[in-house]
Amino acid sequence: MEKTRLSRFVQKYNLNGNAEQVKWTFRDNKLITDFVTEDKSLKGLIIMNNMQFDDMDIGVYDTAQLQRLLGVLGEDISVDVNKMGDKAVALNIKNGSVSIDFNLSDLSIIPSSQQMKRIPDFNTQIKIDSKFIETFIKGKVALPDSTTFSILSKREVNMIVVGYAITNTNRVNIPVETLTWDIEEPITFNAELFKEILVANKECKSAILEISTAGLARINFKVDDYDSTYYIVATQGVD
Repeated sequence: MEKTRLSRFVQKYNLNGNAEQVKWTFRDNKLITDFVTEDKSLKGLIIMNNMQFDDMDIGVYDTAQLQRLLGVLGEDISVDVNKMGDKAVALNIKNGSVSIDFNLSDLSIIPSSQQMKRIPDFNTQIKIDSKFIETFIKGKVALPDSTTFSILSKREVNMIVVGYAITNTNRVNIPVETLTWDIEEPITFNAELFKEILVANKECKSAILEISTAGLARINFKVDDYDSTYYIVATQGVD
């Protein structure tokens, strides 16, 4: 297989170090991870289709180390699992005569991503395209100390604002195209996490960001063999 395919899968859940300990599930020619960040503010489900592998679950505890090891290899790789009895203990990934061994974790110490008890109605839908993704990423980079972004309407223009606050602040105002809108008061989310989601899925040309006034956002990206869904919990607001 191509190393790039596996690396893209890892990037879509790792989000620049925000999710390190995950379970990989190989089922029905798919590679799946259902993960949650340490602070529980983001939950995600990443599916990579057309992954021919024996059905099994493995524990990846140190994703950053796996990424560094993958960097040693060339593009054309083969992946095998070393076992002790029925227990998977290591990944062996080979490119030509060069190979790496990556120790796997016991699944009991991997954080569990619980099913959501109730998913609220998402009454606001915002179109996400390549231009928005590029603008938001640049806006967050331009405001490295701004930790949040807000979704609001100002002078009858619906927008996403990086660095929004009640007081005067440096900020980036991005008008958005909506399918539906049901936001009366600003709703605020983690800008760094959202930026990393966009970076990991920037090859996607079209997506919908859904917002619930209950304080939850959802976005799904479908591109190539990947189907990535993220749920982001709103923050307490801005000053």
